[in-house]
Amino acid sequence: GDRMWNFAVSVFLVELYGNSLLLTAVYGLVVAGSVLLLGAIIGDWVDKNARLKVAQTSLIVQNCSVILCGILLMVVFQFKAQLTEMYNGWLLTACYIMVITIANIANLASTATSITIQRDWVVVVAGEDRSTLANMNATVRRIDQLTNILAPLAVGQIMTFGSPIVGCGFISGWNLCSMCLEYFLLWKVYQKTPALASKSGQKEVDQELKQLNIEKELESVQNMGKRSQLLNEAALASHAEKNNGCCYQIMEPFRTFRDGWVAYYNQSIFFAGMSLAFLYMTVLGFDCITTGYAYTQGLNGSILSMLMGASAISGIFGTVAFTWIRKRCGLIRTGFISGIAQLSCLLLCVASVFTPGSPFDLTVSPFKDIISHLMGDGPLPEANPTTVTSLTTELHDLINGSTTVYEKEMTPQVESYISVSLLFAGVIAARVGLWSFDLTVTQLIQENVIESERGVINGVQNSMNYLLDLLHFIMVILAPNPEAFGLLVLISVSFVAMGHVMYFRFAYKSLRSRLFFCCSPENKIETDSPSLPESDKV
Repeated sequence: GDRMWNFAVSVFLVELYGNSLLLTAVYGLVVAGSVLLLGAIIGDWVDKNARLKVAQTSLIVQNCSVILCGILLMVVFQFKAQLTEMYNGWLLTACYIMVITIANIANLASTATSITIQRDWVVVVAGEDRSTLANMNATVRRIDQLTNILAPLAVGQIMTFGSPIVGCGFISGWNLCSMCLEYFLLWKVYQKTPALASKSGQKEVDQELKQLNIEKELESVQNMGKRSQLLNEAALASHAEKNNGCCYQIMEPFRTFRDGWVAYYNQSIFFAGMSLAFLYMTVLGFDCITTGYAYTQGLNGSILSMLMGASAISGIFGTVAFTWIRKRCGLIRTGFISGIAQLSCLLLCVASVFTPGSPFDLTVSPFKDIISHLMGDGPLPEANPTTVTSLTTELHDLINGSTTVYEKEMTPQVESYISVSLLFAGVIAARVGLWSFDLTVTQLIQENVIESERGVINGVQNSMNYLLDLLHFIMVILAPNPEAFGLLVLISVSFVAMGHVMYFRFAYKSLRSRLFFCCSPENKIETDSPSLPESDKV
């Protein structure tokens, strides 16, 4: 249900605003900014509350938000003409704001669910068996890859043979049913895993230590007058704390934000987490940017659908490679090997910039059109109006691999397909190393972050990922023309390389020269023991 909503919400917003990307862009900015600012606070909330309560609350909030947003979208689609005329269109604008706000709440709740289930529950269920933890992480990622294929396919079929209203209703109904099923499954897992009921909190431990110190001090005071004086001082301090409670509570989120980022920086796996975040600063993925570039290079929906399927299969192979390499080389070496594999495959993308068929030309200024529009030399581009049927039909054609007459007429003629072929060959092949590396860093965080900080550290990690993802969109905005895409490819590969350099620093600090001996005797010891030596942990 979450994957279907993530895919469909962008399509709904485009259709809702007259086939303009404005609402979609605003939604993406709000979502990224919210996770960036609230990631640490969400993680801290996960740490401070019981596991079952966090999982149930985030699950209910997420699904109820999607259901409410779907119903609101159905109303807007059905009565859009009437809403436009009421209060000079302000009521319709208010509906837009409500849709984006509720959808953002759903995404924040989804972030909390991901942190508590994939980063905490999985660790507790696996227990001390690190091989079981690795297998569970890989299985979760395979399921995620499969849903990324099936969810858009299901939504595309429904919107093609129905309408956006039918699509909203289907997604709302699906989330209602899946919420009940997921709630039941969470309860069963909780019952079968008694360890989930106990959760250590560092702040609670500190409070208990303070209380013990006070009790010891009271016991050591033999004089009743001194004991009474100590109790009075404690009461006065408690009263002063209550008076300052309002200001304290107001500043609490800011302190949580600061403490979360400081705690993330002080982690032994800081450079490993940063290396993963740097991989988000790339255009070498199957998002709207790369898809748009592919269309300018003559690839149609049929070819793109096959490439997307190949990319998902490559990602599944990456999860298999992760478990296989980890058993033979250890967890830290798996990340090192995966990084080398990813960078080697991305060299094909670098080569595609300079091969025949590449539009790479730095003499074409990416700011030319923007400057001309700002100076009034030309009209602003307008979106071509399309009907609901044509929009959903094109979506269906892209997913199912058919080529429309429109695509045949609008597909540009290129001199050679060598460049774009090398580009996508590198992107697809690099998915093996990418997902293997992602699983490596995920398990390093799971194993080496104490339980009381597991939520806040993963929350900050999500914030870092969104921050670099935002930077990559800004990079595209600054250089949007196809002639500059080659430069974006080179910058992307550079950031990926910098990320793996950070990981190499982390890995070499942890293993020293043993990093280069994958079959060394230390391998067995490393696999059965914590991934980081005790001397390197904070």
